[in-house]
Amino acid sequence: MRSLTHLARRLRSESTEAERILWSYLRRKSLLGLKFRRQEQIGDYIVDFVCYERKLIIELDGGHHNQDETKENDLRRQNWLESQKF
Repeated sequence: MRSLTHLARRLRSESTEAERILWSYLRRKSLLGLKFRRQEQIGDYIVDFVCYERKLIIELDGGHHNQDETKENDLRRQNWLESQKF
């Protein structure tokens, strides 16, 4: 798990412009006063943004998520996260 922690830290420092814009909004609790975390490890995955209070995950996916292999991985990931009630 240590490598995922390192990766999450790196992803926070290398955010895309879209992630930085959304984070500037979410981090002020501007969405219904909810607290979000960014690039958070949940199990074996790292999610872009999560609100634990509502079990809500927000992902900002780039074009590489349209590739067949990535779609399969995304579906496995989504199924696992949904099994955890997200």
